[in-house]
Formats: sequence, C-alpha cells, structure tokens
Amino acid sequence: MAIIKWDPFREITTLRENLDRILEDTFPKWEKEKGLPVTEWSPSVDVHETEKALVVTAEVPGIDEKDLTVEVEGRTLILKGKREFEKETKKEDYHRIERSYGSFCRTFEVPESVDPEKIEAAWTKGLLKITLPKRPELKPKKVKILPEAESRK
Repeated sequence: MAIIKWDPFREITTLRENLDRILEDTFPKWEKEKGLPVTEWSPSVDVHETEKALVVTAEVPGIDEKDLTVEVEGRTLILKGKREFEKETKKEDYHRIERSYGSFCRTFEVPESVDPEKIEAAWTKGLLKITLPKRPELKPKKVKILPEAESRK
C-alpha cells in the first residue's frame, strides 16, 4: 500500500475540471473575440494556400446553399449554416441518430494579404469552397540573383 501525501490543490483542480465538463455540456460555448456562439457541431474544413489565394473548403452535406451564409467582417471570415432534421420521419421512428443537426458558426482570421472585395464562394455536391484572393501588391516577388560581376554595375 502506497502512502500518498494529501494535496488540497489537487482536490480543487479535480472539482474544477468536473464543473468545467458539466458547464460545457449544458451551455453553448462562446467565441471570445466576436461573441458568436460555437455550437455542438461544425463542418470539417480544409484551408490551403495557392500562389494567388487562400482556399477554405467546408463539408456541408445535407445543407442547402440557401441555408449557408458567408460573411467578412473586418479581418474575420464568418461561415454560418443550419442543417434541419428531416421532417418526413418522426424522431421516434429512428433507431439511431448519429448525424448532427442545428445551426453552426465557424470563424477564421483573414490575413491582411487577402483582398476582401474579391472573396468568392461556390457550393457543389455538399462542399462549400471559399476563395480568398491575395492582393497583387502583397504577393511575394522573386528576386533574381545576379552574379557578382553584374551586381557591381
């Protein structure tokens, strides 16, 4: 039998972790910067960069394009949407429900190199593709390296 020294702070930490878990399950989370609700589910998102743009691709199967909103507020890209529960079948008739339903809100910080006036969004086969073009004046430039003899001219 091991003797463990009593640590009151360990008890307080355990209590706090349990309370945090209860509160997270009970109340929606709020994003600190914008005060926007962060819901129980949100679509998976890929973000990649090309030479000319940043591209955000979100999986939104089962959501009509009319139920999606893409907004730019300052340097924040806001993606909102809602997936409704199918009304043809009653919830009581289901044996199992694993897909998530309801509203979601995702936010992404937009770098200063993006031109907010030229952002485009396209919806195809359950994928929402948001293209954030870079400003031409802020695109990286390649500098040609001259041989030593030419650089002294």
